[in-house]
Amino acid sequence: MSGRPSAGGDPAPSPLVAIPRCWSEPVPRAADERGWFTKVFQASAIRAGGGDTAVAEVYLSSSRRGVVRGLHLQLPPHDHAKTVTCILGSAFDVVVDLRAGSPAYGQIAQFELSGAHPARVHIPAGCAHGFQALQDDTVLAYVVGTEHAPTRDTGVRYDTAGVRWPLPDLVVSARDRALPTLDAFDTPFRFTPSP
Repeated sequence: MSGRPSAGGDPAPSPLVAIPRCWSEPVPRAADERGWFTKVFQASAIRAGGGDTAVAEVYLSSSRRGVVRGLHLQLPPHDHAKTVTCILGSAFDVVVDLRAGSPAYGQIAQFELSGAHPARVHIPAGCAHGFQALQDDTVLAYVVGTEHAPTRDTGVRYDTAGVRWPLPDLVVSARDRALPTLDAFDTPFRFTPSP
């Protein structure tokens, strides 16, 4: 899947593979002598791509160069779609489809995100998400459809899904190192084709 065109007509970065209902698109940024302003989430744009527009939480993460966060998702009934935007710095962003029956099951879509050229990535429920910060002080904003449920929070281990992380010195939390491998992940998610 190539990225959907933005309102300005510029093509978005292309993922490695097509994951149904997952895409990236540039977001407009207005800048002047005061600084800049950008819209990280817009329900009408997400709906136009067939995405889920429910919003329950918005949060930010800050990471130093080399940090890998992921590959994360929440299990039903707290599963959710997620829209992610890089605010500062840059990140190598990945999505892994974990929906049984999906034509892209187990495959990866990858995106380069940058605060200098903002784009949003929409991740459907049933897909794991992660990224590697390519610069110090990389900040990502997340808009998610359900509140964080610690007992339903899981994912797949960062080094078992075939992701080729661009920076060699990975900084990974103990929690993320303990996630199940992709092969061991027993998916509760089922892909439903669009009508």
